[in-house]
Amino acid sequence: MNVADSRRVASALEHLDYQPVAKAEEADVIVLNTCMVRKSAEDKAIGRLTSLKALKKRKPSLVINVMGCLVGVKPSKKLYERFPFVDVFSSPSDPRPLIAHLYAQMGKDVEEIETAGRFAWLDGDIALPIEEQGQLVSAMLPVMDGCSHACTYCIIPSKRGREESRSPGEIMAEARALTEQGVREITLLGQIVDRYGLDKPGYPRLDGLIRQLHAIEGLQRIRFLTSHPNWLHDDLLKTVAESPKVMPHVEVPVQAGDDGVLAAMRRGYTADEYRALIARAREIIPGVSIGNDIIVGFPGETEEQFEKTVDLIRELRLDVMHLARYSPRAGTVSATRLADDVSEEEKWRRFRVLEELQEEISLEIHQAYQDTTTEVLFEERHRGRWKGRNPNNKLVFVESNEDLRGQLLSVKIEIAGAWSLIGRVATK
Repeated sequence: MNVADSRRVASALEHLDYQPVAKAEEADVIVLNTCMVRKSAEDKAIGRLTSLKALKKRKPSLVINVMGCLVGVKPSKKLYERFPFVDVFSSPSDPRPLIAHLYAQMGKDVEEIETAGRFAWLDGDIALPIEEQGQLVSAMLPVMDGCSHACTYCIIPSKRGREESRSPGEIMAEARALTEQGVREITLLGQIVDRYGLDKPGYPRLDGLIRQLHAIEGLQRIRFLTSHPNWLHDDLLKTVAESPKVMPHVEVPVQAGDDGVLAAMRRGYTADEYRALIARAREIIPGVSIGNDIIVGFPGETEEQFEKTVDLIRELRLDVMHLARYSPRAGTVSATRLADDVSEEEKWRRFRVLEELQEEISLEIHQAYQDTTTEVLFEERHRGRWKGRNPNNKLVFVESNEDLRGQLLSVKIEIAGAWSLIGRVATK
């Protein structure tokens, strides 16, 4: 989501004749787009922001804009007091305050500022930043913002607000604009993307939106994330199975394998219900790959409860696991009401147990690709090799002196590792 937000800000700034520079010291405008999902991300953002204070002192004309989750739905008085050298605070996904500030500096009138603000908002009229035009193969496309589910550990609802779906017209316009600028794959984004349209009477559900996007000429692949076990419905799974452009991969976090921990997290399902969903997804979409999130060391999680998570992962053998150690976020239910009683040492131990298990599972899954051919959409050159992904979102590398960017090619897999595949172009 932050990548998509940053891209829109860059595009809006280029419409004001700003150009990107390599170093902060060379900039006239610096935008720090922040994440607070984890404490480490917040600490990193604050550290970077603090380091800009000296730069602002040396160059008073520099405009510093902080946007994203650090700001939240509305900037607080504490932010202004703590960072008086910041010129503009912007809520997540909203570049309008920055554009208005820059227009005001130019002496523009109120009507011109309002017009600029409307342009910078999520209106579907997006032009990729100059450095990405004709280069960007896979793009993130937000279809909704915010979240109304409120898991006890999650700060997103308080920072990004309640869920709000974008209009299908705006989404279609943006998808067409991206495709016309060379994008071949789009990933539809939402905190709980399966809930798209539920907040707006008359909007299609996500499966209906995907069927509309499927008709866009030049668009080769469609993905979506992140799903929730309560909302990943069969109609959406059937749409994935029946639509050639929709890739057979879903991201559906379980977070824990114990019902007591899941209840404390306020996830709204049981481990057995998650098992049933995975079985249904595999039945409806043959060959589907599945990504998963796990939090270890949630308040009160016992060794026995953790072992249930290990057993669940060993049983289901999912393709991808995004692991996190629990960290309390101020303002969340878990931070307010539950003691962070699992030691950091124990959190790390549990993290490594699951990490090693997932490495074993991923290697086994990837070895099935050995000496087979898979279709890869190439995105960019990375450390001397071309990097792309197959339909199941597997990372694939090949060596080639030719420009493979944006090409959809068959690749013969010669080396299958735990985290990626290496092969050679089979046909062109």
